[in-house]
Amino acid sequence: MDTNNLKELLREQYGITATSINTLVGYETLNFRVKTKSKTYVLKVYDYNQETLEVIKGESLLQKHLSKLNCEYPLPVPTLSGKEFLIHNENKIIRCLTFLEGTFLADVDHSDELITHFGSTIAKLNLSSKDLYIPALQAKQINWDLSNSHWSRIDLDSITEPKKRSIVDYFLLQFDIQVRPHIQSLPHQIIHNDANDWNVLCGDDKVTGIIDFGDAVYSTRISEIAVALSYVMVGKENPIHIGSTFLKAYQKINPLTESEIDSLYLLIAARMCISLISSAKSKKENPSNAYISVSEKGYWQLIQKWITINPISAKTEFRKACGYTIDKNTSTKEILNQRNKHTPAALSISYDRPIHMESAAFQYMYGKDGTTFLDAYNNIPHVGHEHPKVVAAARAQIAKLNTNTRYLYDPLQEYSEKLLAKFPDHLDQVFFVNSGSAASDLAIRLARNYTEREQHIVMEHGYHGNTQQGIAISHYKYKSKGGKGKLNNIIEAPLPNTYVDGFVNDPLTTGKRFAADIISDTKDIDNIAAFIAEPISGCGGQVPLAPEYLSILYPYFKKKGILTISDEVQTGFGRLGDYFWGYEMHGVIPDIIILGKPMGNGHPMGAVVTTRAIADAFNNGMEFFSSFGGNPVSCVIGSTVLDVIAEENLQNQAKKSGEHFLNSMQNLKSEFGAIGDIRGLGLFLGIEFVHPHPTEYKPNTKLAKHIKNQLRRRHILVSTDGPFDNIVKMKPPLCFNEDNIDQVITESKYILSSNQN
Repeated sequence: MDTNNLKELLREQYGITATSINTLVGYETLNFRVKTKSKTYVLKVYDYNQETLEVIKGESLLQKHLSKLNCEYPLPVPTLSGKEFLIHNENKIIRCLTFLEGTFLADVDHSDELITHFGSTIAKLNLSSKDLYIPALQAKQINWDLSNSHWSRIDLDSITEPKKRSIVDYFLLQFDIQVRPHIQSLPHQIIHNDANDWNVLCGDDKVTGIIDFGDAVYSTRISEIAVALSYVMVGKENPIHIGSTFLKAYQKINPLTESEIDSLYLLIAARMCISLISSAKSKKENPSNAYISVSEKGYWQLIQKWITINPISAKTEFRKACGYTIDKNTSTKEILNQRNKHTPAALSISYDRPIHMESAAFQYMYGKDGTTFLDAYNNIPHVGHEHPKVVAAARAQIAKLNTNTRYLYDPLQEYSEKLLAKFPDHLDQVFFVNSGSAASDLAIRLARNYTEREQHIVMEHGYHGNTQQGIAISHYKYKSKGGKGKLNNIIEAPLPNTYVDGFVNDPLTTGKRFAADIISDTKDIDNIAAFIAEPISGCGGQVPLAPEYLSILYPYFKKKGILTISDEVQTGFGRLGDYFWGYEMHGVIPDIIILGKPMGNGHPMGAVVTTRAIADAFNNGMEFFSSFGGNPVSCVIGSTVLDVIAEENLQNQAKKSGEHFLNSMQNLKSEFGAIGDIRGLGLFLGIEFVHPHPTEYKPNTKLAKHIKNQLRRRHILVSTDGPFDNIVKMKPPLCFNEDNIDQVITESKYILSSNQN
């Protein structure tokens, strides 16, 4: 309808002489601001259908009901014949409303006084409507009702950036698990459902009016608060303070239940998710409509901040604001006492102040006390803690089928092909087990069986698992306290560490010299079955094997009939950034590869990849069987991990973050002499602390421990390793980004500076 037609309609039907008509932005309706010489109105035009007509009637009833409150609401303007709406040409519904003057909440600073008044206003609105019964609104079903957040999943892929999509997916999943099962038990009533900062008018630190009842619906009362808070929290340094200020005022007038308050953190997240999906979809379908995507930028900033907020901390602060008691945390001492009753002391625990963990998301872990920790340490949740795609895949498959490899099922073949596509063509056989330790054990069995030899060359400080065989080939274990020393069939190869060797030799020749020594010193060469090594020695202190070391040894071992085993449990699956597998950085191809840890993103998985010749030789009549290895749930999880690595370009993220860390840490190294070496690749990183000396290597174990524990106190998780425990190591989830790196660098600098003073 053009403005001339609208002017004529207004004059004939309403007796309104319009001096100007301007289009207003809107969602699903056409909206116009109509000015006369003395007044302003809003004219709304809807596509006609009976359902819309009944909903409009319901909105009018709600608006008139609220008009008695000490806050302005738009009211229907009747036609000259007393009707509250018109049906025009049998295909449009015309509705005229009063226009409210005022400043939008989006255009003013949000003082505590204003947020307090906002909370009081919404409380009065909800209290007034508590027992209101309007059938059309009771029956109304819309995407914007937070109870229907799962409807948005169908359009989740409209968010084209995979990492952002995963955050939205995560919150929708958590909502489905934690809130949806109990949502019907929460208080329900008719709510406005869209008190966003462009629908709220204010002046002098008070809310003066609320407009746009188009999303009014019968839903949970707490959803009203979640919607309102999600907007005023945008751009705030401390959104929880905003929420608490609002809730304190609301609670005085219209008390909430504890269950409502406890659901608020995820309800706020759900509102952001619905809006972000809707914005992404609208940009595809109607890129010119600025209204729908107006909150998108702010919501992306808020949802990324939201995931850094421990849900327990949010719940605690919201409960405090509403005057409810706070759940008392069991003390660390009590937890340790409970643990020690049934957990053997041989299982170690991290930090001098142990952490009681509750949950986690991507690169963040949430402590039971409400603390959020940045996880720069845990390399098992490879694509991020509780990644929603991995969780969803696991849930779906375990609800369908979980069995063993004595049966045929598609996930085994599908995952095998997807995994083996990451290796050279001749490495086309895979044995699935349920841990890296089991994989190491099997790799040694394969080597002995194929070569019919008994001896093994192992790397100094190497670690390959917790089985008896794994310990036997792990210098890190058999030479440490409690270990029983080297077995007669084990040959030790010194770790070619260019940094330590560089104190007395030319580090550019380290690899060649150490390789030459192994070749010249090894006796009884014809009885050696295999050489096993990690491409970067983790327990050795995040030490990349020196250049040329493996490229010299591998061809030599091949000539001698000795199999080469690469332990990729920690270095594999793109962690190194430039390489998907660690052996690739050395320009070699092993005969056997051991996989574990990151395969299942926390689900227990391991595998051995090898050639058909080695696998066929193992088929000697003794069946190999792993009860859980290769089960369909594990295969689906493993396959999904590979998908996420590719979709979110996590290998490249590891490369960028690692380079940023190494470059930034070099600046600290020039400032603090205690940093002896910075090394690693991608997100496999180590910082070696020493007592500075020009010609002598003097490890500084005490400082490394101090750094680790001080970072923990500043809510960053790292660990220490190496033969002198003087290397701070970082192997975070691959979603760890440059901002996270900056946080680690900033806090490390603070700790080092404080230690000097």
